[in-house]
Amino acid sequence: MAATTTLPDIDLGPAPGPGTAAAAGIAGNADAAEDVELTFVGTATVLLRLGGFTLLTDPNFLHAGDHAYLGLGLRAKRLTKPALQPADLPPLDLVVLSHHHGDHFDHVAARELDKALPIVTEPHSARKLRSQGFTRPIALETWASQSFVRGPHRLTVTSMPGKHAPQPLQSLLPPVMGSVLDLTTDGRHRLRVYVTGDTLMHDRLADIPRRYPDIDLCLIHLGGTRVAGILLTMDAEQGVRLLRLVRPRTAVPIHYDDYTVFRSPLSDFREAVATARADGDDVPDIHYLDRGESYRFPLPEDRDAPG
Repeated sequence: MAATTTLPDIDLGPAPGPGTAAAAGIAGNADAAEDVELTFVGTATVLLRLGGFTLLTDPNFLHAGDHAYLGLGLRAKRLTKPALQPADLPPLDLVVLSHHHGDHFDHVAARELDKALPIVTEPHSARKLRSQGFTRPIALETWASQSFVRGPHRLTVTSMPGKHAPQPLQSLLPPVMGSVLDLTTDGRHRLRVYVTGDTLMHDRLADIPRRYPDIDLCLIHLGGTRVAGILLTMDAEQGVRLLRLVRPRTAVPIHYDDYTVFRSPLSDFREAVATARADGDDVPDIHYLDRGESYRFPLPEDRDAPG
């Protein structure tokens, strides 16, 4: 296995004020450092609060009817409305970006997000972000980590392997990464979150549960994206296989039903999960969210040391 690279810590200082979060109806947590709260915005965009940190994944704010550029001259029409716009967001500590496609980082995000915001991503996306004027992209190779510190809390983002397409199409699409988020407080490991990114099932995913076991929460990108009949993101069947592999305690499906190229609806995944359970498979708890809905749970007081 490749060695792990850890970059110097980034100290974020005191937590900022609530900003516009209250107006958006997503604030009001009196003890934010002791709760986990995620709000599904749409596509792969999730507002995530944990341990006093606030982060956003894959910012996509296009409206229903807008078209996202996917590369290779291809565009896809958005079918859903995002639950939030940049002006609705609370102050962010960082963004985690799986890759730089138009349905994951659009022109609205490029125009309206703070150019000094740390954005943790893979190297190809980091170069694109710099060309758009962002000053703090953090490029992670697979298995590399970046930690953010606020008081006694540490949030570590580690890049996971991803594969967006089979060959020969893989060389024509941008690289993609998954992410593991580990939260510690005074050295005590509190939480592990795995965000799959736009990956297909592939051999290197088996390294994730070996190196990062005991995943508390998995944000699983589904949708069954197809271009020219070629599968580019997990469909329902691959999604269930991924959950069997990484064995999270809870999973939240995202990246479904948002664009015309998404060909495997959430209903297919619900059916695949029900079938797997009927067959006796050990499928984790699935928490389904519609756009704008939130899922909140208390942080565990302590757990085993991170892998």
